[in-house]
Amino acid sequence: MALMLKLCLTFLFADTFGLSLHSPALNLTLILEAFYLSFTFWLRKPLLSSDSGLFIALVLDTLLWISWLYFSGGATNAFISLLLLPIAIAAVLLPFWAPWSLALLSNLAYSLMLFSMPESAMSHHGMDMQSHYLGMWVNFIISSLVLTTSVALLAKRMRRQDAQLAFMREAQLRQEKLIALGTASAQMAHRLATPLASMRLLVDELQEEADGNGPALQEMQSALTVCESTLTALRSATESIREGAQRLESAEQLLSGLSEQVNLLMPAVKLSLEPDDGLDRLQLRVDASLQPALLALIENGARASQEATGEQKVSFSAQRQGNELVLGVRDFGPGIPASLVQQLGHQIIEEPKGMGVALLLSHASLERLGGRLILGSHVDGGAVAQVYLPIQGAA
Repeated sequence: MALMLKLCLTFLFADTFGLSLHSPALNLTLILEAFYLSFTFWLRKPLLSSDSGLFIALVLDTLLWISWLYFSGGATNAFISLLLLPIAIAAVLLPFWAPWSLALLSNLAYSLMLFSMPESAMSHHGMDMQSHYLGMWVNFIISSLVLTTSVALLAKRMRRQDAQLAFMREAQLRQEKLIALGTASAQMAHRLATPLASMRLLVDELQEEADGNGPALQEMQSALTVCESTLTALRSATESIREGAQRLESAEQLLSGLSEQVNLLMPAVKLSLEPDDGLDRLQLRVDASLQPALLALIENGARASQEATGEQKVSFSAQRQGNELVLGVRDFGPGIPASLVQQLGHQIIEEPKGMGVALLLSHASLERLGGRLILGSHVDGGAVAQVYLPIQGAA
């Protein structure tokens, strides 16, 4: 559209708008612009996909506008305000520095064209037009400043609001998935209570008949005990979470309870604890969902280590960083594929090894406590899950 406008003004309406076509280089400029437009139209996708590419294109557009204006009257050209178009596009689409750079380029070119213009060009039909052209120049500067400040700030605010809305939509979808998972889990737990009670009666009868000496009966007894304790813990945790009950607990108590649960529920896991000193003085706000969330991370790490090394080895570290306690869970497996790092913990995925539900639940539990979960790969191999929990104070 800009090229068509220039062609029409140059060859059809030059006398109508009083354009001074005083150089044969104008035709060469229009030919170069036609080739430039063909080239950029061919490369429009990579140019528009990056801020730097679009900025370079707008700089070249501005230079072409400056060239056409210079060869068609310079500062006396009535269409000099079209130099504001690239600035407006940059103010809406690009970072804050881009419209300022284009505004500086346009104002510098306009100023050079105005103050290098001969005095004979300042008069029109015997009238001194110097004050008029000077007013146009001041008006151009003010307009460019408005575009680079007000429009750019409004565009930045709109982009920030769009990002916040997108984050809220993702959080809402995640909460809906969690509610569905919680409802299904509560239903399954309720349905498991009756079969477990029946199994307990049958195992007790078998123990009485076999005097309780069989190893199979002992394994069944211990497995039933774990199932019953887990179901009881699930009920109490559900009730506690529903009531929003939270408590203060020292970091040392958290690690001690976590180690006991790992030894009870996952005896085959080799958990290597590496806590810093002074954790007993750090207070954390916890609820019933924190420990299961950390256990899920340890279980995932143990499974990954077993697949790679044949043993369930997990390294667990705890250290203070500023006002946060950082808990690190490292496995010795193949690590997390780069394509899944941004998805794990935020959405359900379709993978042969699972759907990432445990990480999704862990992430939600930590968010409710004001913490966060960051997944990555260790420099020596394996995956690392870092849990950041806010410290409430010192005991």
